Amino acid sequence: MPRIDFEIKLGYEDVLFRPKRSTLASRSDVTLEREIRFRNSGLKYRGVPVMAANMDTTGTFSIARAFSPHKMFVCIHKHYSVQQWVEFAANNPDCIEHVAVSSGSSAKDMEKLKDIVAQVPINFICLDVANGYSEHFVEFVKKVRAAYPEKTIIAGNVVTGEMVEELILAGADIVKVGIGPGSVCTTRKKTGVGYPQLSAVLECADAAHGLGGHIVADGGCTCPGDVAKAFGAGADFVMLGGMFAGHEEGDGEIVEKDGQKFVKFYGMSSATAMDKHSGGVANYRTSEGKTVLLPYKGSIEDTIQDILGGVRSCCTYVGAVKLKELPKRTTFVRTTKQLNEIYGKKSINKTD
Repeated sequence: MPRIDFEIKLGYEDVLFRPKRSTLASRSDVTLEREIRFRNSGLKYRGVPVMAANMDTTGTFSIARAFSPHKMFVCIHKHYSVQQWVEFAANNPDCIEHVAVSSGSSAKDMEKLKDIVAQVPINFICLDVANGYSEHFVEFVKKVRAAYPEKTIIAGNVVTGEMVEELILAGADIVKVGIGPGSVCTTRKKTGVGYPQLSAVLECADAAHGLGGHIVADGGCTCPGDVAKAFGAGADFVMLGGMFAGHEEGDGEIVEKDGQKFVKFYGMSSATAMDKHSGGVANYRTSEGKTVLLPYKGSIEDTIQDILGGVRSCCTYVGAVKLKELPKRTTFVRTTKQLNEIYGKKSINKTD
């Protein structure tokens, strides 16, 4: 019979970090790079564990080129052709260690994945479906692990510890955590399904780390402080879509309106995305994403610096010399209000 879980679950907007005594003299003393060895592939990765989502206006080759000097990661969207992948790898060999090839779970997706992996020396595979709870998806993860024992597999999305454990035991190294928190995701509205993101990250990180696995907090971040909260809650990686959208490197459609430039940004389960990539919304489903126009932001470099600078500053407030130490130094306090909005959201600086 139906039941209600009365334990309160929280989102990023419900908490703040409590500051603690720190020995750090400067934000520049904080190390954001992490070295991670993965449970199932056995591979080691070193980089800054902030990821661009595998959406077709953020998970692009152009963003991968911009991220590479910062050692940040991009899950490349699945709509590039095999030839485009080959050309990108040939022209940008330094980027390859910081990108993943993305795939769905259909037989057609598997064939394309095989073609790309056969021709591109890539170490990461991102298996991305909206509902990571299906038995079909678990079996697909097992199939990909059997085919590529030496590749690091990212798989999701889920929001509960038991499913994180099942995907790790099926072969995933990193589990994507998040159902419905994204800025252009309407899954919670259309289906009533979801889980507050901070609690999901806390619980799923605990489950993954108990097995020697890892998680990526996917969705729900609206500002650098939210990225820091995700890391503080135990996320090994944090994936961002909306915060990286609207930039030149996203290769999105630019629209001019009243003399101002905008970029079209949409969820990958939106009608816009399905019209573009699947010939429309199938008659057995509904759109679970929305389409918005974002003010054109130009180069992504300022946004990168804003996010990384915010996380570094958070570490200095709680005394974490390394990003890896942030969860150990984290105490969250519940709050009913975070910001002083007397001047609204108006600022002369685009990253404020």
